[in-house]
Amino acid sequence: TAQHSTAQAEMLRRKRSVSFGGFGWIDKSTLASLRARKQELLTISNASVGERPPSPPRTAPPTMKSAEFFDMLERMQDDYIPYPRIEEIVEKGGPYSLVILPQFGGYWIEDAENVGTPTSSDSSYYEEEDGGLSPGTFGYKLECNGTVRAYRKHFLGKEHLNFYCTTNSLGNLILSLKYEEAEGQEYLRIILRSRTKTLHDRISLAGLSKLPSVPQIAKLLCDDVTGLKFYPVLYPRASQLIVTYDEHEVNNTFKFGVIYQKFGQISEEDLFGNNEESPAFTEFLNLLGDKIELLDFKGFRGGLDVAHGQTGTDSVYTVFREKEIMFHVSTKLPYTEGDPQQLQRKRHIGNDIVAAIFQEENTPFVPDMIASNFLHAYIVVQVENACTDHTTYKVSVTAREDVPSFGPPLPNPAVFKKGPEFREFLLTKLINAENACYKSDKFARLEGRTRAALLDNLHDELHRQTQAMLGLGSDDDKMENGSHGGLLESFKRAMRVRSHSMETMVGAHKKQHGGGVPGSLSGVISQSSTECTKSTFTPPNLSAKSPLKSPVKRRSGLFPRLHASADSQTDSRPRSDNLAGAQRTPDSGHVSQDMRSETSSNPSSPEICPHKE
Repeated sequence: TAQHSTAQAEMLRRKRSVSFGGFGWIDKSTLASLRARKQELLTISNASVGERPPSPPRTAPPTMKSAEFFDMLERMQDDYIPYPRIEEIVEKGGPYSLVILPQFGGYWIEDAENVGTPTSSDSSYYEEEDGGLSPGTFGYKLECNGTVRAYRKHFLGKEHLNFYCTTNSLGNLILSLKYEEAEGQEYLRIILRSRTKTLHDRISLAGLSKLPSVPQIAKLLCDDVTGLKFYPVLYPRASQLIVTYDEHEVNNTFKFGVIYQKFGQISEEDLFGNNEESPAFTEFLNLLGDKIELLDFKGFRGGLDVAHGQTGTDSVYTVFREKEIMFHVSTKLPYTEGDPQQLQRKRHIGNDIVAAIFQEENTPFVPDMIASNFLHAYIVVQVENACTDHTTYKVSVTAREDVPSFGPPLPNPAVFKKGPEFREFLLTKLINAENACYKSDKFARLEGRTRAALLDNLHDELHRQTQAMLGLGSDDDKMENGSHGGLLESFKRAMRVRSHSMETMVGAHKKQHGGGVPGSLSGVISQSSTECTKSTFTPPNLSAKSPLKSPVKRRSGLFPRLHASADSQTDSRPRSDNLAGAQRTPDSGHVSQDMRSETSSNPSSPEICPHKE
């Protein structure tokens, strides 16, 4: 019919207002001033060119841009039908919906009949069933990103490889790789971390004659990763650094606001001005958690003062599925006489991300009733038959437009009996709501910056520690590793000391037989010497009839005979190991990394020669 078509067209026009609702400052008075400003700008734009300053090259004049913008606003205003104000709805009388949309939109209300609402099983933001957290008693699942726990579940404590690299387009990359066998099939499990996201997958090796290279593996997950050179991570504690980065998004502590709304209260001042708690509200708080004394409280305090009592004397707290929750109850926060805004209360609840609204009677709630930059989602609960054996709670959910849907979905009808099932649903819904709010535009930008900074720090730390383990980093890095130069440098130093001891013993033996070995070749340097004499050493040829055998012969079962090369230079570092038994200085066993040989071979490394009989 014609009336039905008109109503349908009007509904479509109202839907368009939601996208425009972000500009909540547009009203009739504002539009009148905008039209006046538009006319003024058009008058200026009609002036001669000589009277106006030249516009920047290759750009439209600013007045032209402004005029087009105002034209767009006017056209949008003609098509825009604002939602009725809450005062108008209240004047018409009840019954009322639990939640009504703001006049200029900007929020969505969950529809209990909407079967398309994502749940824990079909959402991209879900909790793996065999992960650290199991579904609740009544099957309500906490939604979380399974990728953030993948490294702890599949890699940590198991044999795997880590690699890092830097690209011009994607920035730093960290890749973890693990070989798996399952049901006779071979797989590679891969985690690729970039500044924007983390990718996790398992690929089959069936039909492959050889393992793909690391760049090829990375390209399987991200097409933009081409022609890169990955470096292996050689640091024993790398896994702890990586799992800490992966789980920086995991949150085990939450704080939620709880606001008491009495009948007829439709303003922020009314909500924060409530001081008394009705029996129905007290019953609801007991369902949420336990009443605790704030003084000297040892659990998660959620920003409340537990030392001086400046945020009240008590609050509501609970532990739900290994997560601590502190509730900021409006009636329990300090009340300030003469302050209509009650900033002491709003300071905490206004900085929460999700809040529960408790309605004792049928009164509508509008999401923009509370002015806050942080509150993004509300779960509205309205009690019926309070403080009886037949108490039930009606539930409605609303959130800002850029907040994705979150589970568990509302049943139809969205009415719960008082009991543990409703408690599990409500706490699960609150936690999932906060996790979903972090994916909104505002919080996603903050998370993106944090993620990029943490990944860059992880990449730099893995590179620094790898270089230190190879003995290629700075002295400070080596000292921090606790090995004074890494594994390779420790091996070199041990071989030098051993080679030097062999030279000393051979020199002493030569002196006993009149060989006349110069003192500078025997490794004996006085305590006050600051430079080593650079010379060569040739092991003496001992007679077969000599009762003593060379101490360097067959001294090592793992390595061939070690001796100093005839064309290499001895390491130029101070020594204090003379034959008179002088004590070594604390620094005598360390090698300065600044002293490098000008030849192609490292003079600090002993030469390993084939054993000759």
